[in-house]
Amino acid sequence: MTVIRQPGVVSTDHVLQVPLDHAAPTGEQIEIYAREVVAAGREGDDLPWLLFLQGGPGHKAGRPLGRDGWLVRALDDYRVLLLDQRGTGRSTPANRQTLPLRGGPQEQARYLAHFRADAIVRDAEAVRRRLLGDEGRWTLLGQSFGGFCTLSYLSLAPEGLREALVTGGLAGLGSSADAVYRAAYPRVARKNHGHYARYPQDVAAVRRIAEHLRSAPARLPDGGVLTAEAFQHLGMLLGTGTGSHTLHYLLEEAWVTGVTGPELSDTFLAGAQAQLSFAGNPLYAVLHESIYGQRSVDPSGTRWAAQRVRAEFPEFDVDRALAGDGPVLFTGEMIYPWMFDTDPALRPLKEAADLLAEREGWPDLYDPARLAANEVPVTAAVYHDDMYVDTADSLETARTVRGLRTWVTNEWEHDGLRASGGQVLDRLIRMARGEL
Repeated sequence: MTVIRQPGVVSTDHVLQVPLDHAAPTGEQIEIYAREVVAAGREGDDLPWLLFLQGGPGHKAGRPLGRDGWLVRALDDYRVLLLDQRGTGRSTPANRQTLPLRGGPQEQARYLAHFRADAIVRDAEAVRRRLLGDEGRWTLLGQSFGGFCTLSYLSLAPEGLREALVTGGLAGLGSSADAVYRAAYPRVARKNHGHYARYPQDVAAVRRIAEHLRSAPARLPDGGVLTAEAFQHLGMLLGTGTGSHTLHYLLEEAWVTGVTGPELSDTFLAGAQAQLSFAGNPLYAVLHESIYGQRSVDPSGTRWAAQRVRAEFPEFDVDRALAGDGPVLFTGEMIYPWMFDTDPALRPLKEAADLLAEREGWPDLYDPARLAANEVPVTAAVYHDDMYVDTADSLETARTVRGLRTWVTNEWEHDGLRASGGQVLDRLIRMARGEL
């Protein structure tokens, strides 16, 4: 067991084996890693546990650099467990390097079908029983997709929870993938208009880059291809508190004068790659739409919903924008099938991703009846202008879950848990305790 000391914290590694398929407990096993973090000097204290579930899907838990970010507040009261959800980080990884060991695309897709929220919850329960015992309960903090997992936890194993805190992650319990993206495109358009109002000079800058890429897609340093549509995906930044500024500064350095004249700069291409590459989190792309798949909602599968629904919003069409004089709109949290052609980290997973997109009859992730009878205290921060999770869906879910209290705010964007330095978490904790 590895113990590490950093400024203000002590962390301990935990590793255990869990079934790939929890319905077949004696079958294949995979490894799950979690990092216990406690305030320095309190290692021996009898502290309540807080499990953190990261956003995503397909993102490992954050790596603490000491007592920083939201941990500043959490470590006042809790012993925190940062779980690397299955397939991510130090849990048995699933990526272009490891998945071919499973066999061909059919075998890979069959394996990855076990990596959704329901399996993550059952993994967490296995960890809880190991660390707290069968009767122990912990507080759950779910950010974004971690909030989706929280709703699954409340549906599948509420007996493991003392209380649940959600930041930007109340999913629509009955929202199909099509409905999710039908609501998302107008939100993304509003973020675009806000960005261009803040930086009107970017209208011309983006048009120039998009026009260039339409005729001459650029090669990224990792061998990826920056097409006009891939360039649009930089709009993912617009859903965070500082993302609009980051995007603007990236555009400022887009061009240099080379031996043949103006060309896209290495600085810009490296910056674009840092935002667009899925090398560090391939499961985000591979599994993204599957997080909405439920047989009671989408019996025929998700079928690349973001791509299909995009046709209903022609304002996001690059050629249409360039034919006029208006802005080229960036896209947001959408995964498109062409990404598996342009990104080297995704190319080997293209066929498996197609199979998952066509998969029918995904098991339901939520139990509305159980949520309606919920007895676990739940508090949730709902960001009024959230680009990633629909506010209307979140508030409808809040009405559905018995006893769930919401704090609706436009003070923070979707990354409020991280950006607020513990303020968002503090409010949710005080709400759960009845202090607010």
